[in-house]
Amino acid sequence: MLWILLGIIAGLVLPIQTLVNTRLRASTGTPFSSSLISFAVGTVTLLIIATAVTGGDFGISRAFGEPLWIWLGGLLGVVALTGNILLFPHLGAVQTVVLPIAGQIMMGLVIDHLGLFDSPASPLTIVRASGAVVVLGGVIAIVAGPGAPPKSEDSAVSLWLWRLAGFVFGCFTASQSAINGHLGQITGSPVSAALVSFTIGVSALVILNTILRWRPRIERPEGKANPWWMWVGGVLGALFVFGNAALVPQIGTGLTVVATLLGSMLGSVLIDRMRGARVELRQIIGVAVILMGVILIRLV
Repeated sequence: MLWILLGIIAGLVLPIQTLVNTRLRASTGTPFSSSLISFAVGTVTLLIIATAVTGGDFGISRAFGEPLWIWLGGLLGVVALTGNILLFPHLGAVQTVVLPIAGQIMMGLVIDHLGLFDSPASPLTIVRASGAVVVLGGVIAIVAGPGAPPKSEDSAVSLWLWRLAGFVFGCFTASQSAINGHLGQITGSPVSAALVSFTIGVSALVILNTILRWRPRIERPEGKANPWWMWVGGVLGALFVFGNAALVPQIGTGLTVVATLLGSMLGSVLIDRMRGARVELRQIIGVAVILMGVILIRLV
């Protein structure tokens, strides 16, 4: 039970990280600059953890000669993280977490069914397909209807485009997890795989920010002092990756996914509530329905 509780706590990190990185964007000026800082902080954090865990033998050389896609996890992570920063102001915390979760689960089923990225093949069964339908029902319950919280300048069409983007970002996250999982097997350490992913991600963001001619600067929105906590998004992301690596051997992948997703959804509802947004019964029911679908997909 303690390990499951730790999984829920790890899941709470994700919506907090999105909120922190969104605040960082307000000071740096662009989502790509805030992603760069977050990835850089996360890379340093993972370097320290990986050095302590592996004794400095990261095993990265074992991945040389593998298919090119083995190195794409970091790029997919960049898209997913930056996408969440873009989504948050338009969709709020709940939808920013729930929509990528739906994409993550659906893409996970495709990866499992086809054995993509050298993952163990797990054919799609009626029970697993039913779980996917239940998840979609929960997502619709949360994002549809008059209670959805769009920004005033967002039209109905643009709002649904943001929601579609959130689903796609979740597909990228599932692909990143599968790629990093295989990379972890090759290097002999999931922490080393996460370090490689973050290093590639930060390298891509350096190039992107150079092309966009962003110069490091920290502004004070509306003249207010910048809070210290806006710098810890990368640490939270690194701890989440490391936490998953520690939980899976103890409680298995299925329970780890359920526990962390439950924590993410609960955290997103709490954050929306703390920001003054109205949390409706429809959203709470939707979260519960999604959890039921996840259990059907992962545990049955």
